[in-house]
Amino acid sequence: MAGLVTTFGAGAMTNSIREIRDADFLVVIGSNTSDAHPIIAMEMKRAVRAGATLVVADPRAIWMTEIASDHMQLQAGTDVWLLNAMAHVIIDEDLTDKAFIAEHTEGFEAVRDAVAKYTPEQAEAVCGVPADMIRRVARQYATTRKAGIYYTLGITEHSHGTDNVYALANLVLLTGHLGHASMGLNPLRGQNNVQGANDAGASPIFYPGYQRVDDPEVQAKYEALWRRELSPVPGLNLNEMMKQAGEDLFGFFIMGEDIILSEPNILALEERMNRVEFVVLQDIFPNETMRFADVVLPGASFAEKEGVFVNSERRMQRVRAAVKPAGEARPDWEILLELGRRAAVRKGLDDSVWAHNSPAEIFAEFAPTAPKFAGITYERLNAEPDFGFSGIQWPCPDENHPGTQFLHEGGVLRGKGLLTAVEYRPSMESVDREYGLLLSTGRTLYHYNAATQTRRDVGLDMKQPRAFVQIHPKDARKRGIVQGDAVEVRSRRGAIKLVAEVTRDVRPGSIWMALHFAEARANVLTNDAGDAVTGTAEFKVCAAEVVKL
Repeated sequence: MAGLVTTFGAGAMTNSIREIRDADFLVVIGSNTSDAHPIIAMEMKRAVRAGATLVVADPRAIWMTEIASDHMQLQAGTDVWLLNAMAHVIIDEDLTDKAFIAEHTEGFEAVRDAVAKYTPEQAEAVCGVPADMIRRVARQYATTRKAGIYYTLGITEHSHGTDNVYALANLVLLTGHLGHASMGLNPLRGQNNVQGANDAGASPIFYPGYQRVDDPEVQAKYEALWRRELSPVPGLNLNEMMKQAGEDLFGFFIMGEDIILSEPNILALEERMNRVEFVVLQDIFPNETMRFADVVLPGASFAEKEGVFVNSERRMQRVRAAVKPAGEARPDWEILLELGRRAAVRKGLDDSVWAHNSPAEIFAEFAPTAPKFAGITYERLNAEPDFGFSGIQWPCPDENHPGTQFLHEGGVLRGKGLLTAVEYRPSMESVDREYGLLLSTGRTLYHYNAATQTRRDVGLDMKQPRAFVQIHPKDARKRGIVQGDAVEVRSRRGAIKLVAEVTRDVRPGSIWMALHFAEARANVLTNDAGDAVTGTAEFKVCAAEVVKL
């Protein structure tokens, strides 16, 4: 976003994971990196041991805050206030990279005028981070050359998540922290191969390689390739589809997703799913969504199939089958091709576009159609790793190109990086007399997302066998709650029962819980209000209350 990110679509790291260890200053915001991205966290720990300064901005105290020089423990949902205040300091104290701004950006005046009123003192009153800490971190970030920003869903899962990313991008552009190693703006992707899914066009607005569906030239290219008439109208995003289930949408194909655990406001979603006429579920294990399925297609796991995955740093890597799929399970590509062939035949259409016999054949069709991937071939991906790093990082425009370690070298790829003025907008819900606490949700080290796999592992389930809600001692005392008490957490959408963990890791007035547990589904409580641009729901802030049982 904000120019430097939209160049390659939301979510791509500008820099590489291996560069983290050489950074001198790391800003981790909205990311419980040690729990959600432990391999990347290891690189951060290595950097700190080598002398780097780590700053963590998060409403909770997490493991990473133990090695951080500063913990900016902001009130949930006030990121724009914090980030605009940092921009205020950088501009007010003349710490900007003037040459970079003049040559590579546009919109500076608008941002300068917008952040003028976001003083650190006013930010402290709103977000709770001390003004002197805001100044110290802003100065250190602006004056350290190898300084990188790393973020995840704690930034994006808000009704103003797009504004949060714009505000982060502003900091990068104001300071010229772009186009070189160990810096940049680095979203850490949350799921296995989610980068690859986006790269391949699993998006309502993009064809492969982030080519927009409403671009007539792009549309014509894919119509010729696929011999089909294609619509230039962008499709619905996930949040929009969930809200239209059973009303405008009556059929769903759900692959590798447990929406009845992972989507917000799921009691309302369950009501809508009862009106859906036909549901196909393709997965490797049973899950909560399966009770709505009319047809279940058993997919193969990552270890049972061939193909290409893409990680957070834009690195395409080969995946090779280690074992054969169990029972009647098939690799996803085989299932999808067979469905495509049968649908084409049933409609009397040419089914030859589905005539692929291997992932290699599919990739050979896919990569050349996207300029960013055009130089990546199966043969190159099969080559021996270079210096221990397998795969190729896009963009890679031709077969003589080595791949791109970091983006925007020599200037912003869109031409000019767009500095974007953003104003603080409060979250969709705030506390009141009935719901006096702010709830945030997230992941833990021992389980993963809907826990379809991790709760089947005895060792992991022993480490974390039950759902819990973290509550500050001050808030617990008010409610007569002690460690381990059975409690009910309520929001405007529903209630769940679990146990209390009394801890100072959360701020007073805030509570936190993990989303992994089917018997205490956190998303019964969460708000399905979405970001106006991306549609991402506001998982990170909703008004709630905790009652002792």
